[in-house]
Order: sequence, then structure tokens, then C-alpha cells
Amino acid sequence: MLTAEKSLQSPIMPASRYRNAPAAINWLCNALGFTRHAVYEGKNGTIEHAELTLGNAMVMLGSGKDDDYGRGFKTPQELGGVETRSVYLVVPDADAAFARAKAAGATVTRPLQDTPYGSREFTVKDPEGYSWSVGTYDPWQPHE
Repeated sequence: MLTAEKSLQSPIMPASRYRNAPAAINWLCNALGFTRHAVYEGKNGTIEHAELTLGNAMVMLGSGKDDDYGRGFKTPQELGGVETRSVYLVVPDADAAFARAKAAGATVTRPLQDTPYGSREFTVKDPEGYSWSVGTYDPWQPHE
């Protein structure tokens, strides 16, 4: 069994489907600092599967598909802006991350702020409406 303690990588990887997965990959890399770990292209400019890393974390994504499995996924844009999950990214410097996201044209839905629980964080939406919260709060570190 793989555990986070035995490996520096997380055993949990959020995964999303995008209508324009190539654009989502570019946005996540430019706006939030992800790096392409693996990208498997499909037909007609689609992405079969992609793995993007940020430090020791990974997210996976691919193009939406019109098959039995794929029809179970909708982007927030397709649901009128409704989301059923969000992702939190731990970064060492929230101010630098915020500047990068803004420079890449990210839509800010929660401005850079200090929280009562000791984090400095913000939230942006990607071009298809998924929320990405970014901050310095590290739940693995001891807290008061």
C-alpha cells in the first residue's frame, strides 16, 4: 500500500474533465505554476490523459468524452457556475502565486487575504469555472 509518509508524493490526485483540455493545461501551468508531467494526446486535439505536478502534488485531467463514463462529468460552466468540489494548493509564497495568477489573467473570486487560521490565501477560477484556492496553510504542519 502506498502511503504519503513512504512517498513524498500524494496518493490522492484530483481529476477533472475539460471541454478544452489543451487550453486548461496551458492555463494551469501559466497561472498556477503547474508543470507537465505527462500529456497523452487523443484524436482531434483532445487530451486522453494528462498529469500536472506542483511540487510533490499532482492533478490529472483530460478532455470530456461523450461515452457512458464521460457523460457523468460536467464543467462548472455547463452547470451554470455550480461546483461540487474545489482544490487547495499549498504554496510557500501566496503573494508571488497571486501575482502570477493575476498576470496570467485569472478570474479572482476571493482576493489575497490573511485568514484567522494563519494562512495567506486567495481563490481563482480557471477558464472553465473550476475553483483553485491557493495559500500558505499547510494542514500537515502542527497548529495551535
